[in-house]
Amino acid sequence: MAVELSIVMPCLNEAETLAICIRKAQSYLDRSGVSGEIVIGDNGSTDGSQQIAASLGARVIPVPIRGYGAALYGAISAAQGRYCIMGDSDDSYNFENLDAFVDKLRQGYDLVMGNRFQGGILPGAMPWKNRYIGNPILSTIGKILFRAEVGDFHCGLRGFSKSAFQQMDLRTTGMEFASEMVIKARLMGLKMTEVPTTLSPDGRTRPPHLLPYRDGWRHLRFMLLFSPNWLFLYPGMVAMLAGLAVGGLLLGRSIHINSIRLGLDTLVYCSTFVVVGFQAILFSLLSRMYAIQEGLYPKTARDRKYGQLITLERGLVIGAAILLAGLIAALYAVWEWKQHAFGLLETERIARIVIPSSVALSLGIEIILFSFLLSTFGLKVRPYAAMVEKIERAHANDAGNAEEIELIP
Repeated sequence: MAVELSIVMPCLNEAETLAICIRKAQSYLDRSGVSGEIVIGDNGSTDGSQQIAASLGARVIPVPIRGYGAALYGAISAAQGRYCIMGDSDDSYNFENLDAFVDKLRQGYDLVMGNRFQGGILPGAMPWKNRYIGNPILSTIGKILFRAEVGDFHCGLRGFSKSAFQQMDLRTTGMEFASEMVIKARLMGLKMTEVPTTLSPDGRTRPPHLLPYRDGWRHLRFMLLFSPNWLFLYPGMVAMLAGLAVGGLLLGRSIHINSIRLGLDTLVYCSTFVVVGFQAILFSLLSRMYAIQEGLYPKTARDRKYGQLITLERGLVIGAAILLAGLIAALYAVWEWKQHAFGLLETERIARIVIPSSVALSLGIEIILFSFLLSTFGLKVRPYAAMVEKIERAHANDAGNAEEIELIP
């Protein structure tokens, strides 16, 4: 019988609770009649967890790369089911009650998230700072940054189709794996929903692997880095537009607001806002391009369009034009200085030429350097790992035929 459901658990020295988690999962499979398997992604346990899992009929997948995400990725990749449900092996999630997850997966949902706040959090199951501060804040940030309508962004019990998992192509190996899954599912337009689930106190006597402050920061950092628009683009646009608007008015004359006078000193700060804001915009483009190249961010039609518009040649032309404008303004300032026999100048007048000139010079050089750096991301190169693997395979079969192997997959 084909396997419909794979129940997947990460494991690192979970001998205290692994057996009861596996028995609960088996109980669900027996009761529901779902054709399934239990897969354990072992991260190098030294307490006999592997033997416990094998003795109970679970499949044990050794995962040498340490990390929550690595253990899950290795186990899910080896899973044979059409659907997967993942959950921690600390007895905090009830593997006997997975009907709601399976029903939603059968209805065609790609990702089914558990919601502990809807299903119930038993006393002692979650520290108050996680329950009332950490999780609500992180879930709200996820909704704002990615428009993901998920009430419990970091619930560890979730189900998904194997095809959706392969499509998401998750890359992180640590706790960020949970955030990456939800974010990529949302960005790729996969069909998502939530079902209530309960959270029980951790059944282990030792401290959990999770460290609230460290792992909470890692999740927040990952969400920010995964959203270059909010981290770089929008703040950069606000800073640049504010600098241009106020600075543009100050180029003509000083501004008086009641007893407040905005003059050259304000114009200097406006120029800083313009340069820093523009740099932030460039950072947003670079970080997005890097994330796409590394497989962290799915490439959209809009990204392809921008990739066609933003080329090295266009960047060089635009940068050179802005640089030239700055040079012309600088030469005009030198000419003004010459008219005064290279002596003292009227500060108000010459500063309104020199300051925008220096801004233009900075922006022009930045655009040129940015264009060269961005173009390196678009270089076509052979995937090194795939190339080495094919060469080694060719040598293993016949060393003399290595040159006949196509190196570019």
